[in-house]
Parts: sequence; structure tokens; C-alpha cells
Amino acid sequence: MHPMLNVAVKAARAAGAIINRASNDIDKLTVTRKGMNDYVSEVDRAAEDAIISTLLGAYPDHGVLAEESGLRESTSGTSDYQWIIDPLDGTTNFLHGFPQYCTSIACAVKGVLMHAVIYDPTRNDLFIATRGSGAFLNERRIRVSKVLYLKDSLIGTGFPYKEFAHFDAYTATFKAVTQNVSAVRRPGSAALDLAYVACGRYDGFWESGLSAWDMAAGALLIKEAGGLITDFQAGDDYLKNGTVVAATPKVFPGLLKIVQSGGK
Repeated sequence: MHPMLNVAVKAARAAGAIINRASNDIDKLTVTRKGMNDYVSEVDRAAEDAIISTLLGAYPDHGVLAEESGLRESTSGTSDYQWIIDPLDGTTNFLHGFPQYCTSIACAVKGVLMHAVIYDPTRNDLFIATRGSGAFLNERRIRVSKVLYLKDSLIGTGFPYKEFAHFDAYTATFKAVTQNVSAVRRPGSAALDLAYVACGRYDGFWESGLSAWDMAAGALLIKEAGGLITDFQAGDDYLKNGTVVAATPKVFPGLLKIVQSGGK
């Protein structure tokens, strides 16, 4: 394992330990509302602190982009390395004791994703990838599914819960996808959903309104597992514009077409 990936795994497991301990006492947590349907707990912050101190302990000059603390430039302001972190993706699930959430850590070098870790602390599932070296779940190599047809596929998604202005457009797409696939699931953690595409638990996924930290690690996992991932315009700007379509290569064209047509 690459030394940098090793440090990221250590950081993710430290966050997972904090999250698992807190999951036993959810009623005692301090929770703040960041915006409509958008919550942060002291666990998000404690997990993020543990991740950042582990990463910067090993690489003090690296930059950080994290969900709760935002952008932290490298100490010299010149490092090519940036860690992209979501300490707890699926906070609402976590706060309800619904066991579908994860920690997501990616490292980009000069804007290119190089390392990825997604850790599901409730199942002890560790997804890792290094650019050019494949993707792994609990040390076993993973590939996207072999499903050939959209009609046979299981597709993941997420509702645009923070942007209700787009909800009608989303529901039209949701209806069209549902009518053309085997089934659709919406468990509530985009980072984990992307990891599920990488390991073949889903055959595809789409969502809008996401942030870079929701997608960075999952995007590299999918690419290293042989899948396709783009934004809604079929471009590579998903980390910037927050729209994403990902799937196994055979399912991808049909799914993208429905998403682009908005269900029309």
C-alpha cells in the first residue's frame, strides 16, 4: 500500500472509532442546523479533527478541503497536495441511528485524484484505491458489475434535499429512471453510494447538489474499478458543479441519456 494511502486509512479508522463510540449515545449529542435539512454534530467535528491531525501529522505541508472546517491552504501555500475530506457523510442517517454513513478521504495532486479511502464504520467495510493500482474492498480487488442492460440494473440516487427549486425536475428524472431499471435505492450517503457502484452493489448512480468531499474518493474508486463517472453534461467537472452520473460501462450510456433528458 502506498504510504500516503496508509496514513489516510489510519485517519479514516480513527474517525470511524469516534463515530462508532458516539453511535451508542446519539441522544446526548449536540447537533446544530447548518441550513435546511442540513445538520452537523459534534461527532462530525471530532471525526474531522482526528482525520486532519493524522494527515497533517504525517504531511504538515499539505492543503486540506474539509466539509466542516473548509479550505486550509498548505503552510507554505505552494503544496501540490490537497486532502478532500468528509468526516461523516450521512449525518442525518447517523443522528437517527440508521446505519448508512461513512468517512470519505481523497488526496489530489495538482488537481488529479491519486488516493481514496471510504470507510463504513458500522460494517467495518474499507474501500481503498490508488490511481493506476486498482480498487479494493477489505483487501479484495473490486470491479464494477457485469450487468449489461439498463432494464436489469439496480440504481442508486439521492434526493436534492437542500435545493427544492430543482425538486420537480429531479422527480421527473426519478420517474423515468424507475420505469427503465430493475429498481432504485436512496439510502442517504452519496460517498457510500459511489463506493457501492465501484464494488458492484449498484450498477449505477446519479445525483445533483453534491460537494467535492461527497464525490472525490468515490470517483477514484469507480475509475479504478472499471466504471465510468461524469457530470450531467458528460464532462469531468463533477467535483466543481456537483452533478454526477456513474455506472458500469454498459449501463452508463442509457442512464446518462435519461438524466440528460430530465425524464422527457
